Amino acid sequence: MADAHSSSNLVPVLFCFSELSRPSSVPLGSGSEVLIQKFLSIYGHQIDVHRKLVLQCFSEEWGQYVDLAKGFTVTERCRLRLVPLQMHITTLGNLSPASTVFFCCDMQERFRPAIKYFGDIISVGQRLLQGARILGIPVVVSEQYPKGLGSTVQEMDLTGAKLVFPKTKFSMVLPEVEAALAEIPGVRSVVLFGVETHVCIQQTALDLIGRGFEVHIVADATSSRSMMDRMFALERLARVGIIVTTSESVLLQLVADKDHPKFKEIQNIIKASAPESGLLSKV
Repeated sequence: MADAHSSSNLVPVLFCFSELSRPSSVPLGSGSEVLIQKFLSIYGHQIDVHRKLVLQCFSEEWGQYVDLAKGFTVTERCRLRLVPLQMHITTLGNLSPASTVFFCCDMQERFRPAIKYFGDIISVGQRLLQGARILGIPVVVSEQYPKGLGSTVQEMDLTGAKLVFPKTKFSMVLPEVEAALAEIPGVRSVVLFGVETHVCIQQTALDLIGRGFEVHIVADATSSRSMMDRMFALERLARVGIIVTTSESVLLQLVADKDHPKFKEIQNIIKASAPESGLLSKV
C-alpha cells in the first residue's frame, strides 16, 4: 500500500534538452530546483553548468515552449525543456549552512603512512567536522574498500554524520549519496576534503559539478602520496571552476558575521592557525 501511495504522488514529465528527450517522473509539487537536478541527473556532462540555464514548459495555448513562471510547481503531466543561454555565469563561491553539505573522503588508517602530511590533514579535517556539527551542516563520509584499507581514522569524530558508506569506485558520487543529497532541501554547495587529491577527490569534484553542484575543495585538508600529484590536481580543478580554498576561509564564510550565534564556537576552532600541510613550500 505504501508503494502504491508513493507512486501516486509521482507526475510523468518529458525532459527535453537540445535534440534529446526522455520520459521520467518527479514528485507532485516539484519546483525549479528539483527539476534542474533531475535534468542534470538525466543528461549529466552534456549540460554546461557554467552557463545560465532557463527552464521552459510547453504551452498548449501558445503551441510553443514558454519560460516557467516564478513559483512554478509540477501539478500535472507536462513537457519541460532546459535551455542554456549563451552567457557564462561566474561562480561566486558563497557558502551558507542551509545550502551546504560536507564530504569527507577516505580518511582511513591504511593511508596514514603513505599520504604526505596525513597528520596535518587529519587535524584540519577534525576542525571541519567540528564546525559542521556546530553549524548543523550534514556530513557524508566515504571509506574506500574498508575491508582492506580499514575504517576512518579514530581521530576523526563522525558523530552525527548523515551517511558513512563503503565504496570501491574512486568517486564518492554513488546512488546512495545522490539519494542522501536529494533528502537535503536546497543543497547547492559541497565542501570536499580527504584523500587522495588527484584520484578520489578529483573524480568526486568533477562528478559533482557535472550534476550542477558548486564544489569547494579544502586545500589544507586534502593530500596525496605525491606532492606533485596533489598540486597539479588542485590547479586542474581550479581551472574547471571548482573553488580551491582553506579550512579557515570555509568556516568563517559559513558564519559570515561576528554576531552570528555560533561565531564564538567557530572562533575557538580556528584560534590556533591550521597546519600548512606542505602548501607553503609550493607557493
